[in-house]
Amino acid sequence: MRVSIKLKTGLVLAVLLILSIAALSFLVLRGITLNQRQQIEDLLAKHSQVAVQYVKQNYVTGDQRLPADLFMSQSSKRMALYLSMLTGLPVSLYDANGQETGSSLSASNPSAYSDTLAYALSGKTAYQTMGDSVNYFAPIVTDSGMLGVVRFRYSLLQEHQFVQQIRDLFLLAGAVACAGGFIFGYGYFYRLAAVISKLRAASRDIREGYFLKEPPVRRKDELGDLSQAIYHMSGAIEANISAMSEEQRKLELAVRKLQELEKQQKQFIGNISHEFKTPLTAIKAYVDLLAMYRDDPKLTEEAIDSMGKETERLYEMVDKVLRLSALEKYDFEQQAEPVKLDVLLHDISSRMRGKAARFGLTLQTETVPAVVWADKESLTTIFVNLIDNAIKYNEPGGRILVSAAIRDCEAEVSVANTGVAIPAELQDKIFEPFFTVNKDRSRSSGGTGLGLALVKRLTEAQEGAIRLAASSPAGTVFHVTLPLRMQ
Repeated sequence: MRVSIKLKTGLVLAVLLILSIAALSFLVLRGITLNQRQQIEDLLAKHSQVAVQYVKQNYVTGDQRLPADLFMSQSSKRMALYLSMLTGLPVSLYDANGQETGSSLSASNPSAYSDTLAYALSGKTAYQTMGDSVNYFAPIVTDSGMLGVVRFRYSLLQEHQFVQQIRDLFLLAGAVACAGGFIFGYGYFYRLAAVISKLRAASRDIREGYFLKEPPVRRKDELGDLSQAIYHMSGAIEANISAMSEEQRKLELAVRKLQELEKQQKQFIGNISHEFKTPLTAIKAYVDLLAMYRDDPKLTEEAIDSMGKETERLYEMVDKVLRLSALEKYDFEQQAEPVKLDVLLHDISSRMRGKAARFGLTLQTETVPAVVWADKESLTTIFVNLIDNAIKYNEPGGRILVSAAIRDCEAEVSVANTGVAIPAELQDKIFEPFFTVNKDRSRSSGGTGLGLALVKRLTEAQEGAIRLAASSPAGTVFHVTLPLRMQ
């Protein structure tokens, strides 16, 4: 037999409420009972202390020659009436033999609590609950021994009535809560069942090829998440249907990109061939001249000098091409570590100061303490190339300044020289491979056009940036920014 989820969940909620209210009522009633017992015990203990002190005081201030049992038989009636009036409770006094000697009650039944009385006569406080009352026994002990026992009777009728009222209240509240819980649960899960029906209808539409334009239901709970999931699934299925045309478009785009990359590769190879051909042509020309004029010392000296420079340019070009190629393939070889930037810049400047002096230039360094997170070898290559360019493209008697400062969370290194300005129309191309501002490759200061391209790639590999900050007749300034190491 199929049972509706609305009915099942309503019954489950009602049972849970019944169990919860039963457990709560048990704990509350037990707590009330224990609290009442503790309050009664505290009250009777205080009354017994007053009573014991009163009887002992009467015994001490009375005729000391009277025996204790005689004193109790003569004075108990009066003391019991006074204590009953003082405490508002029925009071009975007993002598050391357990005989009742005085009571504020008209009659009593000693046999009903004889065991409790005997326990009190042994010098210990005791109490006994009988129906709607409790009898509290406290021993009266003097320096000369046991004088007797005082008994208070406390009615529990009010406490029992209060507990019964609380119990009736819990029964009424439980019945109302169970009925309300069942109605509320049935109604709430009726709405949930309606939501589930909408989700089932949405899944049927998707199966039949009708895709969703919006989520079937909007809720901020698990059913809402399920609705969103069904909606996204519908969109994914719809997208997969048109995937073939999209893939074809992507393949066409990829083919065009590959053709462009092939064109760039051919251009790169042509540039390399041209750049290699220039120094090799010069070297070959001097080799031919030396073969023809072996005894010309001036030619020999000039050939050695020129061939050495061209060989150095060729070696530098090969090294930078290999470095650029390695960066394209092996970026993972970067080993980042904390690097003291000021120490590194001073070290590089010290090594480059000799070359600057050969060209009649002054190299200065102004830094602040800074620690960056980068590959130390890459940083060395970056700043050696920048300082080398500042030396090559400078004027006789010029100056080079390497400075470092901290801006926000970055270190900014500036390399400035007093060389010739870079034309404004060429400044956007200086970081391209094989691009040089001065096209005269044969002059001694001429470059390969690969240094700044290598510097840019290495700087970006350190998560930094390089830019041409200024270029004017007063000089050229490059800025390199690197992330500081966070402590």
